[in-house]
Amino acid sequence: MTKKQSPILVFFSAVSLFAVSAFGMTAKPTSGLKGSRPNIVLVITDDQGMGDLSCMGNPYLRTPQIDRFYERATRFADFQVSPTCAPTRSAMMSGRHPLEVGVTHTVRQRERLAPGVVTFPQALQNAGYVTGLFGKWHLGDEEAYLPQNRGFDEVLMHGAGGVGQFIWGDFEANTVNTYFDNTLLHNDTIVKTEGFCTDIFFEAASAWIKKQLQSEDPFFAYISLNAPHDPMIAPESYKARFLKMGMDEQSAARYGMIENIDHNFGQLISMLEARDAMANTLVIFMTDNGMAMPPIKIGDQRIRPHNAGLRGGKNSTWEGGTHVPAFWRWDGVLGAGVDIPALTAHLDLYRTFCDLAGTGIPESDLPPRGRSLLPLLENPGAVWEDRQLFFHRARWDDGRWNLENREANKYLGAAVRTTRWRLVFDRDEKGGVQTWLSDITADPGERNNLAAKYPGVVAELKAAYDRWWDSTEPFLVNEGLPWIPGAEQPFPRRYKAQATESGIPLWKPAY
Repeated sequence: MTKKQSPILVFFSAVSLFAVSAFGMTAKPTSGLKGSRPNIVLVITDDQGMGDLSCMGNPYLRTPQIDRFYERATRFADFQVSPTCAPTRSAMMSGRHPLEVGVTHTVRQRERLAPGVVTFPQALQNAGYVTGLFGKWHLGDEEAYLPQNRGFDEVLMHGAGGVGQFIWGDFEANTVNTYFDNTLLHNDTIVKTEGFCTDIFFEAASAWIKKQLQSEDPFFAYISLNAPHDPMIAPESYKARFLKMGMDEQSAARYGMIENIDHNFGQLISMLEARDAMANTLVIFMTDNGMAMPPIKIGDQRIRPHNAGLRGGKNSTWEGGTHVPAFWRWDGVLGAGVDIPALTAHLDLYRTFCDLAGTGIPESDLPPRGRSLLPLLENPGAVWEDRQLFFHRARWDDGRWNLENREANKYLGAAVRTTRWRLVFDRDEKGGVQTWLSDITADPGERNNLAAKYPGVVAELKAAYDRWWDSTEPFLVNEGLPWIPGAEQPFPRRYKAQATESGIPLWKPAY
């Protein structure tokens, strides 16, 4: 590997060659995807970074099911999201930057997706798709913001941003034995479940998908997991191997959560394969932001978690905070072991799914700004015009982490990406703002600051960022809202009313 080669891209290339030789599949460009109307299954995990898979070089994890999927998938090798949970989900659902749809945090009602957005699941419903959400919504728990009113026919979800986050709006019952036997909202009814949360979400999704496969209508299944977000909790059987290595409880649990995801994902794919559904089903595996994991402790050792050579993690606007896996498999249509190097993003899912469904973009006050990925799916080497992607950590003036106002945070936790460059603004060691320019094509780990060498590039990207930043202010519809105690949040209030009137039934998939 030469100094100018990205270790990530070299790895992609190596696995591409393996995939072709091992499976006899070649990367074949396809055509005519617009209006092809496949079923779509989107699996997104929470806080799982680029290095949190064995196919990405992690020395501790064993993720054979996702690895196998990776080998047979078309992979977007430079796929960008937002630095944290709700912002990424809002960008996916709207096709716009989170700050352009009112999402400036993950809590305090600032995660609510602006009412003016018509989501892509609503667009898919208009095209005759049946839609289901299983797991994490995190775009508002008030009635008008719920997924049932934003494009989903079937819903099994927890509240707030994570299971057990009672202070921010999840059910209080989930603060006990947090990831097991959870209380969830199933459509319009609060229910009690039995089992580990990730198992439950996959079980519900798989049962629902089986039912949809018996129909002629296409479907969209959104399996949106809360794992491996903290608290780090996993079934004992999934922690055992890591504990036997001498790994600390937190690290063993987090890695156990990931291996549990891998097992469930493998069962999902096996179910689809057994029903010959992979020829008309597009399955996507991705994550919502970079890795969130402290150093691994093994005895007296403190080991930095594998992050695929990237700098930063969740809640940062370095490459490691926003560059995530994006593996797309559609047998017989997309090539196996194919890498797409173009700069792509979560903003692009909206138009892509609408194109696949053969439906237009719905009229709204906040139409999507992203691009359709169909040209790249049809020809991974297609011409792809360069672009500027903007990132901001936000979270200002929240009375929790950051007491400064929006304008004071303009250059704190911000970045701009183009195909070649990443310009990061963040705090320096003295508390001021530093400007860091990286040539991502040569230095994906962002180790060399080229700002002094390329002042013209810095000036151009900074000016573009300034224009974009100023344009977002009219969209910030969730700022300045009052603090709402946990017991007064929508889901706890709903729970109290239902428990009094009719009780909380046990949930079992009845599809």
